[in-house]
Amino acid sequence: MSTTTDLIEISERRSAHNYHPLPIVIHEAHGAWVTDVEGKRYLDFLSGYSSLNFGHGNEKIIEAAQEQLRNLTLTSRAFYHDQFARFAAGLGDLTGKDMILPMNTGAEAVETAIKVSRKWGYEVKGVAPEQANIIVMEDNFHGRTTTIVSFSTDPDARDNFGPYTPGFTIVKYGSAEAIREAIDENTVAVLVEPIQGEAGVLVPPDGYLTQVREICSENNVLMIADEIQSGLGRTGKTFACDHEGVVPDIYVLGKALGGGVVPVSAIAANSDVLGVIKPGQHGSTFGGNPLACAVGNAVIEILNTGEFQERATRLGEILHARLGELVGKGVITIRGRGLWAGVDIDPSLATGRQVSEALLARGVLAKDTHGSTIRLAPPIVISEEDLLWAVDRLAEAIASFTQA
Repeated sequence: MSTTTDLIEISERRSAHNYHPLPIVIHEAHGAWVTDVEGKRYLDFLSGYSSLNFGHGNEKIIEAAQEQLRNLTLTSRAFYHDQFARFAAGLGDLTGKDMILPMNTGAEAVETAIKVSRKWGYEVKGVAPEQANIIVMEDNFHGRTTTIVSFSTDPDARDNFGPYTPGFTIVKYGSAEAIREAIDENTVAVLVEPIQGEAGVLVPPDGYLTQVREICSENNVLMIADEIQSGLGRTGKTFACDHEGVVPDIYVLGKALGGGVVPVSAIAANSDVLGVIKPGQHGSTFGGNPLACAVGNAVIEILNTGEFQERATRLGEILHARLGELVGKGVITIRGRGLWAGVDIDPSLATGRQVSEALLARGVLAKDTHGSTIRLAPPIVISEEDLLWAVDRLAEAIASFTQA
């Protein structure tokens, strides 16, 4: 029952096949390294899709969680608890917003932003009942709830899950003009990822976010930035929007907000937006629970030092410079920002899955997306030595296909 083969066989037989994991069974992890059930170590180059920005078992976060576990884990929002005020104020200060609304998963936070935007549209902007629309982007990934997949352009996420929720207009990512043309009197929000992670770490043209901000302001439309993957240090700034000095009306946060310990998500906005929510109109039994808030408070303290943002910038420059040397050697394109990269493998050479499997065999964990692309997002605590070692393993993995 403890071998990799046995555990994978049971998992495949007894659980739904909604994921296609690489053939590794992880037992423990520290920093940027994980160990499987048979004692083999691997360098984590995925970080739980940016949930583990601060590393596996971050001491400050674990200590906060352990202390809270001994005191209080859940009250529901029927009562106040002593971690909540600090979390609300701390996250509000980090985002520069008046208020937050906490949930658990990223998809819940996106759903919350959608609900708040629609309610704001009806009660503040004056949109006609049932007519609100939200502009979204092609190749987006905001989660997998029925409403969210209704505006997905990924067939795997969308097909055969209808009927679909109306009220969304899909436009080309990276085109400010497409947004401008799509806005009408019933548009309440523009929902955008500052960098599209699941699509392959797609970075929009310089100035795009600035133009989106201007268009939204000119048309009395809310700008919603989904910073679930791109935020909280990953790109070398606290938020990816910071690279253009852009402040959205609503931040959508998750993943790293829970420090890789518990699911924590939230939206942050000013009171003229979040003030539309009244008691009984939205909530979650576990949203804003004491354990989540204690962990979130530790994460906010870490981010307030600026250390991880600076580290992601410095190591990101090293990562992208070294990856750039692989272009033309089995790699077509490198994209990304900070300690985050999308690597397009020559599809005539290998698929992203094949390269990920070859990396696994060499002791590095990464994951493919959309055919021939792999995503790289190591924990920000990774050492420069380990970072370069992993890219060398990637070069070896790719070369193994050219030699085959």
